Amino acid sequence: MPERIYLDHAATTPLRPEARAALEEGFALWANPSSPHAEGRKARAALEDARERVKRALDWEGEVIFTSGASEAAALALGHAKAGARLVSAVEHDAILKAASDAERLPVKANGALDLEILAEAVQREYPLVAVQQVNSETGNRQDLAAIAGIVHEAGGLLLADCAQSAGKMPLPPCDMAIISAHKFGGPIGVGALLVKDFAMLEPAGGQERGYRRGTENLPGALGMATALEACGDPYLDPAIFEPLDQLAQECRELGGTWLSDRLSGPTAYIRAIAMPKMSGSAQVMRFDMAGLSVSQGSACSSGTMKTSHVLQAMQVEPEVADRTIRASFGWNTTAEEVERFCEVWLELAKA
Repeated sequence: MPERIYLDHAATTPLRPEARAALEEGFALWANPSSPHAEGRKARAALEDARERVKRALDWEGEVIFTSGASEAAALALGHAKAGARLVSAVEHDAILKAASDAERLPVKANGALDLEILAEAVQREYPLVAVQQVNSETGNRQDLAAIAGIVHEAGGLLLADCAQSAGKMPLPPCDMAIISAHKFGGPIGVGALLVKDFAMLEPAGGQERGYRRGTENLPGALGMATALEACGDPYLDPAIFEPLDQLAQECRELGGTWLSDRLSGPTAYIRAIAMPKMSGSAQVMRFDMAGLSVSQGSACSSGTMKTSHVLQAMQVEPEVADRTIRASFGWNTTAEEVERFCEVWLELAKA
């Protein structure tokens, strides 16, 4: 077992060896893919090959626009989609909420599921764009995007799916645009993509990527992302790795804690939110850190602040439970021994 156990994979999953080799290949090929000389043409060919590999790995038949990550992809989609009103769920990642700060926020139920009746009313306007996460980055709840897509498309709107936490782990949902981020599935940091069914859905922004994104493309990053996606297995992790968590869930309930998955409409295995009895989440993060385990409180983009999670607030989680909630998330290299150690330390702290 390594000295340090990293269980914050929803923030950044360690780079896969295959992706590291692809990065080195990209650095060896480095030239501006937009340059007309021989080196540039060679870089362009490698970039387009990476684009096709991403499509195949995700079974995506539309277009791929390489970006610097999920945040840029979100800003591109929400800022340039040929649509009317922007609607976002109340539990979206901060990157979505900031990219559409004036958007109408759609409420979720106590189980984290988008309220479909309210959605059906909200989309009754001219050509709406609706943004919804496939898997929530704080709770691991999975939205019913097939049902959501049906409602949005019946109203003549567009669906933007934030798949940063799900790409490489589960099939893409039915959607018009999707956001992915390489470092969530073992690719390099600083590269992602906006998947678009048809370029006609976006206003051109000028510059590279067929005129839909400004800035020189990150060729090594694109190669690393494509390779990491291809390395994602089915299942992403052996389900047996999560078995110790089933026993921990039972003991958590008996000790007076809250196992948030019990409340969710669509819990997933890779992200678990757990409220310990008596001890605050911030104190738990420090105590786990002292024990050699890295966990988080909320999403990485807001975990450095003391504010209450907007996700748990939207789900109407009791403030005292929200304050005691941490997130443990698991990636391609997580081992059963690491999960067992997390369970052991959690129980030690809860019983102290």
